[in-house]
Amino acid sequence: MAESNDTIFGKIIRREIPADIVYEDDLCLAFRDVQPQAPVHVLMIPKQHIPKLADATSEDHAVLGHLLLKIKQVAEDMGLEKGYRVVINTGEDGGQTVFHLHLHLLGGRALAWPPG
Repeated sequence: MAESNDTIFGKIIRREIPADIVYEDDLCLAFRDVQPQAPVHVLMIPKQHIPKLADATSEDHAVLGHLLLKIKQVAEDMGLEKGYRVVINTGEDGGQTVFHLHLHLLGGRALAWPPG
């Protein structure tokens, strides 16, 4: 990690605060959202600190692809065979509240559109 990551997600990665972890490997961590918006609401974060998607560079392509493949695996593990949604909020106007890139996995019920 090139820069300090004092976000709540950085603290979860370092195990300074608890989380209900559902998946972890060398590059990412997935855990249940404490304020779920659907029956299944998991957050997947890279262990590398990328503040937001708009800050990602071509050097981050491997970790970004890894996140998508692993969130697919978590969705399968959670039995979301009828479908699910993956959301990345980017920046304040995009609804991002924690400035550590994270993917929301939402499922377990029919999801409406548009979302917001």
